[in-house]
Formats: sequence, structure tokens, C-alpha cells
Amino acid sequence: MAAEMTAAQLIEKHRPTLDQALEAIRTRAYWSPHPEHPKAYGESAASDGLAAFEALHGKRFELDQPGTDDWTGQEVSPYGPEFGISYPHPDVDVLLPAMRATLPVWRDAGPEVRAAVCLEIIARISARTHEFAQAVMHTSGQAFMMAFQAGGPHAQDRGLEAVAYAYAEQVRVPQQAAWSKPQGKREPLELAKSFTAVPRGVALVIGCNTFPTWNGYPGLFASLATGNPVLVKPHPRAVLPLALTVKVAREVLDDAGFPADLVCLAVDKPDEGLAKTLAVRPEIRLIDYTGSTAFGDWLETHARQAQVHTEKAGVNTVVIESTDDYKGMLSNLAFSLSLYSGQMCTTPQNLLIPREGIGTDAGPKSYDEVVSDLAGAVNGLLGDDARANALLGAIVNPQVKERIATAGKLGEVALASREVANPDFPGATVRTPVIVKLDGAEPDSEAAYLSECFGPVSFAVAVDSAAGAVELLRRTVREKGAMTVGAYTTSPEVEQLVEQACLEECAQLSLNLTGGVYVNQTAAFSDFHGSGGNPAANAVLCDSAFVANRFRTVEVRRPA
Repeated sequence: MAAEMTAAQLIEKHRPTLDQALEAIRTRAYWSPHPEHPKAYGESAASDGLAAFEALHGKRFELDQPGTDDWTGQEVSPYGPEFGISYPHPDVDVLLPAMRATLPVWRDAGPEVRAAVCLEIIARISARTHEFAQAVMHTSGQAFMMAFQAGGPHAQDRGLEAVAYAYAEQVRVPQQAAWSKPQGKREPLELAKSFTAVPRGVALVIGCNTFPTWNGYPGLFASLATGNPVLVKPHPRAVLPLALTVKVAREVLDDAGFPADLVCLAVDKPDEGLAKTLAVRPEIRLIDYTGSTAFGDWLETHARQAQVHTEKAGVNTVVIESTDDYKGMLSNLAFSLSLYSGQMCTTPQNLLIPREGIGTDAGPKSYDEVVSDLAGAVNGLLGDDARANALLGAIVNPQVKERIATAGKLGEVALASREVANPDFPGATVRTPVIVKLDGAEPDSEAAYLSECFGPVSFAVAVDSAAGAVELLRRTVREKGAMTVGAYTTSPEVEQLVEQACLEECAQLSLNLTGGVYVNQTAAFSDFHGSGGNPAANAVLCDSAFVANRFRTVEVRRPA
């Protein structure tokens, strides 16, 4: 928008998209307004996006927000290049009161106007998807196509989904109601009642390194759409994607006649720990966090003044009992283990395989054969370096590299990791997955398979039976949590056992995936990401509970 747009114009522009989103979350059918293919954005979009990304390097990222007391920035791409971008560092004693002061006008705008403004923000981000893809790629280490899709249209879908849920919950109650109680022969008692969705206060979004937009947008837009100012605190190694988001949001808010300070950025200095400081401030009433279990638990314990939504760590498990498409199963699992070097909260870690083997359409397969064939499928998938780079991306931090290096100490290595050279980015660390064989009956193995090993490390755990696998699955979800569960079986009885375990332990289940849908992928408007019912996360992307506690309804009664 080069010129200002009125609230009415914004509603007229974006109401059809909002209505389609509302219908999509009702039916759970496939829908997306954001193209997945890079060429859909125009012939020059890719070069323009790259040029815009590179033009940011070595400069200050100006936002003109209150309370800037210094400049900071420490981003280095997992592919090698340093950004040299400096971001505003906040004086929180100035910034938070300024944000709090924006709340009344945004509250009074109402749910429909807020939704329309949010959709305009998402639309402008969508128009710059190539630029955002470069920012996501060079902060997360995702390969370009994944950064483009997950960091672009899929993240935008998740943001739009949150806006739709937020709008639906706010309009359940009418804004006005006439109340009349009959009194027999006397005049009825009559009142005029108004109902207003009142935001909780300033919301804090604590971003993650691996999926800064995909994990950041749901909380950001859920809070903004329900009337709350939003302070975005990115991960120190992944600032740029969310800084660009904040800049776009501030421009849209200003163009629409609202205070830009409804959305601000807070970037910490090295080792400052700004998230802990912000999380316990009295102005912060909502927190959305994706990251380690340790800090998620700290937030849930200490940020008592805020509603805290966390997505932490889990141990994702796949039960392999039998299959009628052995080749398809191996291919599907190989892709799931390899995608983004396993650096996803949904990547399978533990593969539970009966030690007596499994039944397949290719005949019985022993435990050793299944593990060996899976290792062969991974090698086949990643044998070509160009294809490997396109799937694996780069290792995001030294801790992941260390886990790969030490995985062999945990058990027998069935598939060793290899280094892959990236000719475009010689500084990138690229590694193929590791598969380690463990015996589920050995107590010494528990420490490995009952702990999250984030990155491209998975464990082929030998179990006594299908029933034993399900019991271990139950224990894992109950004690450690899981974002995803998978199972392969041709047995209705085993399928029922797994399904009942997931219903009772509250984990999202994918059965017998052998084609182009993978256990570590979820679709906005249809799939729920996480369940909120096990230790891996206390919130779901996205359901009504994710948005409903971000506001309260205040009633005013007057004589009619």
C-alpha cells in the first residue's frame, strides 16, 4: 500500500480471504492462498528478493521505535557469510510503557478491523516471500526450497490460520444485545448490554533458530488479532526474518492509522539473556515460546503474570510392525530422517522394531534387514551431493554437529554420517543422518532413546513385540512428550493399540505413510501441530484454546 487505507477498505480487500480461512478451519480441507512455487511470484522476484536481502547487510536495521539505547547484532549464516546487520537494542523501561499505551485504540478497533490489518501484514509479507526465504535460509540453515516454502507460504498460512481462529472466538459473543425479562403485569426489566473483547496486555514472542517465521507467526498474529501489542524477541542467531516481519507490521499499522508501536522488536546483546528479563515484566501478559525444554519449563514456572504457550522438545517415535509397501515405507522414512538434517521438532527419532522382524509385501524382514535396508534407502536418497544439499541444508549450530560426532558412542552404528561439500557455500557444515542400533531391553540404552537427540540422529530400537513397542511408545510420550508419532502396520489389532495409546497419551498420529506426505510435515488449516496434551508442548498450532485466553470479554449494562 503506497497510500493509507481506511478500515473499510482493508475489510473490503481482505474479508473474502478471512471467510475462506474460516471455512477451511471448519472443514479441515486443503486450502492455501499463498503459492508454494517460487516462479509464482514473478519473473524477477527471485533476483529482486536476493538483492533486497543482500542490501540489508552491513547496515543498521532502522525501526524508529521508542527506547532504543544501543545497537546489536551477531548473525552469521550457517552457510558461512556474516550479516553485519545491527538491530535496535531496547530500554525496556521506555519501550514497554510505550507499547502498553497503544492498547486502547487497538482494542476499540474491533475484531474485524484487527483481522483485516493482520491480513494486510501477511499479504505484504507474501509479496516479499523471496526476500524472506533468503533471510530464513541464512539464519536457520534450511536449504533454499525449504526456506522458501516453510519460511514463506507455510508460515504465512499458519499466521492466517491464527487470525481466523482469533476472529471466530471474538465474535462468538455479539457486540450488542437487548435484554428483556417479563414481569407479569408489571413492565418488563430491560437492559442494553455491550460486550467487548479486551486484550490481556503486551504479548511477548520468543523466536527460535530453526523456524523463525513458521513457529513465530501463530503467536504473533493470534495476539495481535485479539488486541494485544506484540513484542518480538528473536533468537540471537535468527533475527532478520522476524525483524523484517516487525518492519512490515509497523508500516501497515501506520498506513492504517494505528500506532506502529503495537509491534516492536527486542534484540539482545551477546549473553544478555533478555528473554528472561522480559518474561517476568508485569507488562508482559502473554508469552509464545519455541525452543528447549529447560527454558520452556523456566517460563512456565517463573512467568506467573503471563499466559505462557510453549513448544518444547519431545522424543518422536515410529512403530514399525508390518507394511504392505516395504519400499514405500523405507523411502518415506528416509526422507523424513533426512529433511533439514533432522533439525525439526517433528523429525522421527526412535524407530521401534520387533527383534523377531516384521511382515512385508516383500516377505518377512528381520530387524537387522529392516535397519540395513533403511540405511540403504537414506544412502540412495542422499547419494548425489546436489540432491543431498537440497534436502539437508546446513547444520544450524555446533551442538548438533557434536551430537552427530558422538552418536557412535551410544550403540552400534548402522548408518554413519558423511560430510557433503556445498559448492555454493564452502563454509557450510552439511552432514547426512546417523542411525544407531539399540536394544530396548538393555537398561543402558534407555538414556539414549529416552532423551531428545536433536539433529540427524535416530535410534533403531529392538523391542520384544508389537505390544512392547506400544508400551514403550506410551512411556515415551508420557514422560518425554512427542510432537509426532508414526506407525506402520497391516494388523487392525496393532493399529487399534497404537491409536488408543495416542488418544490416551495425547499425541498426533500418522499411519502407514508411504507416499508424498511425511510424518514431520503438517498443513495449516487442516493438521494440528502438537497436541498440548503431553510434555512436548502445552499449546497447539492452531486450535481455539490457542487464541481464546488472549482476551477477556467485558460487559457493560445500561437501562434500555
